[in-house]
Amino acid sequence: MTNIVQLTPPSRIDPQEARLGALLSCFAEHRRFGDDVFWLKENAEILNILESTGTAAGDAALAPYQSFYDSLEKRMRFFPQYYRFFLSLALDLEDLGMAGDQAQNLIDWAHAQDLPQAELSDLQRLEAVRLMARRGVTPNGDCAALEQRARDFMARSDTFALPNKKAAYELTHIVFYLSEYGRKDPMLDPAAKRSLHFAGLLAFIEQNADLLAEICIALQFAKDVPPPLWTDWLRRETALFSVQDGAEVSIHDDYHEFLVCNWHQAVVGDAAFAKGFVYDRMRFDHSPTRAAPMREMSEAMFNLDDARSGDWMSMRLHMQDALSPEAMTVLSQAETSSLHFEEFFHGFARAEPALS
Repeated sequence: MTNIVQLTPPSRIDPQEARLGALLSCFAEHRRFGDDVFWLKENAEILNILESTGTAAGDAALAPYQSFYDSLEKRMRFFPQYYRFFLSLALDLEDLGMAGDQAQNLIDWAHAQDLPQAELSDLQRLEAVRLMARRGVTPNGDCAALEQRARDFMARSDTFALPNKKAAYELTHIVFYLSEYGRKDPMLDPAAKRSLHFAGLLAFIEQNADLLAEICIALQFAKDVPPPLWTDWLRRETALFSVQDGAEVSIHDDYHEFLVCNWHQAVVGDAAFAKGFVYDRMRFDHSPTRAAPMREMSEAMFNLDDARSGDWMSMRLHMQDALSPEAMTVLSQAETSSLHFEEFFHGFARAEPALS
């Protein structure tokens, strides 16, 4: 007599969906809570990355957001000052597969309340325009003039030859909004692309992977090619992130840098969010050792006084004498990474005649 044993194969769970399920669970349920504006920020960022890269998270991964999604109208009416977060979260959840039409209702209400006109910042108003356009609504106000002011800001390349993280992040976000996160050509002029390269050189010299990742993504969206040295460095930095879990771990971490570095990996077609994640509280830390020459470089240039020059070739020897070997290595890499380096350095040097 023959005994036939029938085996039931285990259900197959897509490894990516399992990783993303754990990652979203961490942000939705284990780091912060829904009434915290930082919860809104963190979750809006991760969901936006998944939606804009077309990364399917799966229904199970979105489940932790269901109760929040169901309460969105109530939350937004009580906290209208956070309307851009609420619109972003509703739009991305629906576009990632969550059933419902909350986003349209929220956009209609924001339009009726004229919330974008309560913004003082052109950047925030431009984000509102982009969010509302995703459901076919155009806010009140002169949107063409708003866009032109943003383009004028981008075209002033001298702004981005000096350390100014706020301006650099605003530059990248303008590109994100005008390109609809890579869905269309933002039609940047050469000056705006030069601005991106200047900001990228500063970010590389500072060894700021967070900002450099955003700049390389913006260059991709602008139909430009980021310097391979920058993208190779970002690939290495992304691989060096460490993830710790446990109920007591601190969340004062490098989560944003972790997210945008992995976003960059997805945009260039590499594996993103490839770490092992757990359904628990997690913190994300970058490599602790980075030789960043920006402070040394600025002090050396400042101390030259009238001997300072905007000509990089004449200043290079001064830099070699003033900087540590590790810092000079980074600066030399920056020099060879971009054809815009000498133009950038001319602005960075601030060697014009003194004010009368």
